[in-house]
Amino acid sequence: MGASEPAPFRLVIVSNRGPYHLTEVNGEMKYEKTIGGLATAILPVLENSGGVWISGGNPGGRHPNAPGRPPFDLHLIELTDEQVRGFYHGLSNSALWPLCHYFLGRVNYDWSEWQTYEQVNRRFAQVALEDAHANDVIWVHDYHLARAPYYIRAERPNARLAFFWHIPFPAPEIFRTLPWRRKFLASLLACNLVGFHIPEYVKNFKEVAVELLGAEVKGDLVYCNGHATQVAALPIGIDDAAIDRQARQPRVERRMERLRESLRGQTLILGVERMDYTKGILERLRGMEHLLKTKPEIHGKVTLIQIVTPSREGVAAYREKKREIDEIVGRINGRFSNDLWTPIHYLYRAFTPSRLVVYYRAADIALVTPLRDGLNLIAKEYVAARIHQDGVLILSEFAGVTCQLPEALSVNPYDIEDMAAVIEQALVMPKEEQRRRIQAMQARIKAENVTWWMNAFLDKMANL
Repeated sequence: MGASEPAPFRLVIVSNRGPYHLTEVNGEMKYEKTIGGLATAILPVLENSGGVWISGGNPGGRHPNAPGRPPFDLHLIELTDEQVRGFYHGLSNSALWPLCHYFLGRVNYDWSEWQTYEQVNRRFAQVALEDAHANDVIWVHDYHLARAPYYIRAERPNARLAFFWHIPFPAPEIFRTLPWRRKFLASLLACNLVGFHIPEYVKNFKEVAVELLGAEVKGDLVYCNGHATQVAALPIGIDDAAIDRQARQPRVERRMERLRESLRGQTLILGVERMDYTKGILERLRGMEHLLKTKPEIHGKVTLIQIVTPSREGVAAYREKKREIDEIVGRINGRFSNDLWTPIHYLYRAFTPSRLVVYYRAADIALVTPLRDGLNLIAKEYVAARIHQDGVLILSEFAGVTCQLPEALSVNPYDIEDMAAVIEQALVMPKEEQRRRIQAMQARIKAENVTWWMNAFLDKMANL
């Protein structure tokens, strides 16, 4: 199925965060696009074939006359402040997020938040049932709405129902700590199709389904209570062609050259993350500190630009993480800076995709070192932006994308000596080796891009 061909069925997308949000401009409500890999994948299909996208929003409902509305149906579900606290900040991000990223010390299982999570999932399911026609495929996304399939299937036994889990699915010994583990599994197994990024997550899911629900596994099918669920590993791709076009724009070239000139011949190392304790920002900085301490000969020759996008600033754990990062950046710069050189440039703000491409182009080395990550699209974006087929990608062995990009330099982000050693290896890597590695990764990113991912799902959905 080609990218421009209409889908043979209508899609009803259900996600916590949607492709548009409503803002008030001069007293008038207006739709504005949001940025995200999921929107990049799905919007072309909905724009071509029609369909519905159901997501959270304030205000809720449909706003057909608001400027900027796309050529498909948007249905926004407004949540109360109490629901947001219990469903989003509570069970989703204080329990499921740390659980799936193996941070059991940060997990908080709260019965009242579970009740709110169920209430909100039931509401999303009800709206999906109201909006979906008989032959539509209802496609639910991510851990925020993992219980919605249960309520959809209970109301409509013949629904064509798919799910994609965007974060890691943990090993059985981790998942078993979840008090509502069987309810989550039963809900996902109510779907006809469940997708994960990589085979490891598929394996974990199958194992807990067998162990906790007595399911039977035959190939890519999981049988439970007389129902068969196809389980697939399909890592989401990026729009590599769009990044390549952006990277070649004259204005990007000019900005990149100005950035390089400001470095006065130094090697530029780049980190790009949103603020989150799973991203390994502190560990990365400690590794850089160890390198500067043990290799004084690189002083004045290397600069790390660390971009951190603000996230969940109302959550105490994230505010504390920002404070720790501020302190270590201050300590490193205070210890190693001189009148002409500052080793760490810390940028705490959001960047548009076009501005990020400038940094991707300028950076000799990209440090992508999460402590655990479902996939990681920053790594793919950096590689796609390397139009001269040079540069070095350093990648955490705990990022899901490692199975797609084995040519990257692998690092254990918990080991500061390993971090320092791998950065040093990147600093001296010959250009020919850089080219060989980047070319191999670019070929794979192009072959398994966002269109490939979307078409793979559409093909599987056509057989539901």
